[in-house]
Amino acid sequence: MSTPPSLRVLRLLLALALALPACGAPPETLRYSLVLNGARAGTEVDTFAEGGRLESVYAFNDRGRGPQVTARYLLDGDGLPLRCDLTGNDYLKAPVDEHFAVAQGRARWRSRTEHGEAPAGAFYLSNNGSPVESALLVAALVRAGKAPVRLFPAGEARLEKRGDLTLKDHGQTVHVTSYAVTGLAFEPQTVWLDDDLRLFGAPGAGGGLLREGWEGVNDQLYGLDLKAQDERFARLAAQLARKPGHPVAFEHVALFDAEAGVLRADQTVIVEGDRIQAVGPSAGLAVPAQAERIDGRGRTLLPGLFDLHVHVQPLDGLLNLASGVTSVRDMGNDLDQLRHLQAQWDAGETIGPRVWKAGFIDGRGPFQAPTGLYADTPAEALAAVNRYADLGYVQIKLYSSLKPELVPGIVQAAHARGLRVSGHVPNGMTAAQFVAEGADELQHINFVFLNFLADKVKDTRTPERFTAIGKYAAGLDQDGRAVADFIRLLKERGTAVDVTLATFEGMFTGRPGQVSPDFAPVLDRLPAQVQRGAYAGGLEVAGAEDQLYKDAYRAMLRMTRRLADAGIPILAGTDATAGLMLHRELELEVQAGLAPARALQIATRDAARLLRQEKELGAVAPGMKADLLLVEGDPVRDISAIRRGRLVMKDGRIHVCADLYGALGIRPAP
Repeated sequence: MSTPPSLRVLRLLLALALALPACGAPPETLRYSLVLNGARAGTEVDTFAEGGRLESVYAFNDRGRGPQVTARYLLDGDGLPLRCDLTGNDYLKAPVDEHFAVAQGRARWRSRTEHGEAPAGAFYLSNNGSPVESALLVAALVRAGKAPVRLFPAGEARLEKRGDLTLKDHGQTVHVTSYAVTGLAFEPQTVWLDDDLRLFGAPGAGGGLLREGWEGVNDQLYGLDLKAQDERFARLAAQLARKPGHPVAFEHVALFDAEAGVLRADQTVIVEGDRIQAVGPSAGLAVPAQAERIDGRGRTLLPGLFDLHVHVQPLDGLLNLASGVTSVRDMGNDLDQLRHLQAQWDAGETIGPRVWKAGFIDGRGPFQAPTGLYADTPAEALAAVNRYADLGYVQIKLYSSLKPELVPGIVQAAHARGLRVSGHVPNGMTAAQFVAEGADELQHINFVFLNFLADKVKDTRTPERFTAIGKYAAGLDQDGRAVADFIRLLKERGTAVDVTLATFEGMFTGRPGQVSPDFAPVLDRLPAQVQRGAYAGGLEVAGAEDQLYKDAYRAMLRMTRRLADAGIPILAGTDATAGLMLHRELELEVQAGLAPARALQIATRDAARLLRQEKELGAVAPGMKADLLLVEGDPVRDISAIRRGRLVMKDGRIHVCADLYGALGIRPAP
């Protein structure tokens, strides 16, 4: 008996339906733009599919550096990752090969920097994931209610909802909410999500990551983030800074005499208001009856420290003061943000150091700096110098994409306005040519080596300015005539070198999965998630390059000692994690062969002189401003004692170092 045609058609349709995949909701794709200093620098594309599947492709270019990562996620019903697979390259172009999976109740993870396993039930934060992970974590925290969410490999995250608003732009409307997550870093991490708990953006000064088509709301959202951030730091200042209404006496301290470079035993220092009133041997100095007495036995009192190479962010105020850094020189920043921070710190509204500012000038192009002003003509260069001078800046910092032919005019204009000139050596020049044109200072010890590698380096705007050092620095004859002639030029011109040794230590000697030596002394004091960064490694090396790059870093230390012995001014600057890395910078100067007392002079007296502040700062003497650091032990004998800060005073305000560190999730030094 034959089957009716209608039934045959029905069966055929049923068979086809069973053979084809289920037709659920189409994937949802969200696109984002990353803007740096007004220019589009990168993108993120997130594609959500059914079953908790997500693919995120994230990339940006920062002067030839920057990540390119494809991340695939599988999430459970609570928003916790069941699987993560990340491939590509990280910021320094090292390979990314990171994986996480949950099976049979166990979570396992592995990457080039770490591996482990634990019972399932926590949120895995990848080392190299895209910003979408912050939104995934917030969504998991929202589902958890008020409970924290455990993190892999360690720690836990908590959530604070900060505010919401409805945005309108070009006929579009979207409702967004600001969330702050604690437990990931030294301060809450803020991110904006839409009502579907999808990432909307992470705004910032001069640009940030925003959903495509909504880039114009960056400043509005950043203003709200900044307001919340200011309120938080103001509350901390009210809790953690104290300005006595009476004299304060530091009694029986060992006093570091920054002028002579020696330690003076059993001294007493009396402060009243924001000035040092008296200094002398404890046996012969009368302490006012109403004074607050601070016992300094077994401790050393020093002038507040200087860091002469920073790019300050709001968080850096607490980090610096906790570490005894009461003065900094900012070497390039968003003009409005820097003005805002400096005003708050100077007024004592929030906690932070004194700031001197260097104005950043670069040329336009694919490797242009992500901040500062740009100049491609003599008129633009002159306008930039005058703008910085009118704003009270003390220095001009030039960068790698600037046309070399503009350097002489900039130097002349800056010197005429009383400003120093320094910088990266512009591409196409050597350091000797830069100094001969009138530069007062070189940034970074690698540019000293690049002076002798002009025939080997094609473009110093690119990461080649690092990799070429790794390949060739160890082979440079530092006893040869070329080096001697260059040092003689520096000496004749009075040119200083801002070596930033701490910046390069991890870059050249850090290896994936091993604790980077710059973080090793402080690692166990840091929050659990912050510690992971210490294992990330530096520049990508393979085979014989491993030892070659380590030898290159040793060559940097040798060159620093050679410059110092020749009388070239060495500056204490970090260009790295605020406060904590200045301690490492001083340790590295000593490792290079400088005496601890000399390293302390560089970070106090010499820095004050360079900034023309020697009548106010850089020494402990009557009439000087009361910027002081009290440490446990003797840093003249053991430079690492500089890490054991107990009290720091700026402008007469007293801060307990342990309390400042505690506000950042950092344990105080023992």
